[in-house]
Amino acid sequence: MPTSHCFDRLAELCQKSRSAICVGLDPHYEQLPPDPKGRGVLLHVRDFLFDVIGALEGVVPCLKPQIAFFEALGPDGYALYFEIVREAHRRGFFVIGDIKRADIGSTAAAYAKGHLGPDDGSAVDAVTLNPYLGVDGIEPFLKVGRAKGRGVFVLARTSNPSGKEIQDVGAAGPGVANSGGALYRRVGALLEQWGATNVGTSGYSDVGAVVGATHPDEGALLRRELPKTFFLVPGYGAQGGTAADVACCFDARGGGAVVNSSRGVLFAWKEQEKSGGAARFAELARAAAISASDAIRAAVAGR
Repeated sequence: MPTSHCFDRLAELCQKSRSAICVGLDPHYEQLPPDPKGRGVLLHVRDFLFDVIGALEGVVPCLKPQIAFFEALGPDGYALYFEIVREAHRRGFFVIGDIKRADIGSTAAAYAKGHLGPDDGSAVDAVTLNPYLGVDGIEPFLKVGRAKGRGVFVLARTSNPSGKEIQDVGAAGPGVANSGGALYRRVGALLEQWGATNVGTSGYSDVGAVVGATHPDEGALLRRELPKTFFLVPGYGAQGGTAADVACCFDARGGGAVVNSSRGVLFAWKEQEKSGGAARFAELARAAAISASDAIRAAVAGR
């Protein structure tokens, strides 16, 4: 069972792998290579992900299975989610459970117990949470997580276009310069507050923030305002975020963030589909992860 600070572990793995890439495990079934064994959807997804996880070992610090894609496969798919978590831990990855849960205290406590509590390898190192219910929906996860050395990433500035409909509420006008009262900044301030009592040796608390790559100005602003908050940065690659866009989310030492890439790594084989890419999907996923790591490291160094 991990007892060290969760984001100290993540920071150490980033340094060891020389990468700040978090590979999102979002197995869109229609994007998978053909099933050569004809064993059906569930086993095909399992084999695909196990092969990709094996190929990524030592190349990236963390993986982020998105639970929705496993729930869509039914009860056996839900069980597969936890099997994937165990396999990722077995290979030394930091694992972020992309579950985006939020509810009143007693229900949040049950979610926390299920996703952060077990000691059999099926608990993730951190979960994603929605802050809409306020601290009541967050504290149960912190209570369980702090007893186990695990943490949370809370949605602050998301990468999807319509996020501004809620997250920009309170802003005086368009643009960062006039957004002093924007809701996403209030959320960020709360994350610093909620994590203040559990800061690791890396300088980061156990309450991280989800900050989308598609909003680089806001990302830069939040990085300045949240010095003790580790960032999970989605939106790189397929959603339009570039290495230059995400560079602002890293601290002055080049740490404090991991950048999620899902489709660009998992389905890199499709770029070479006509030249036998399907048979080399794991190898090509590894190459894509290394390429993304190199691009982001260069962008951060060149700021």
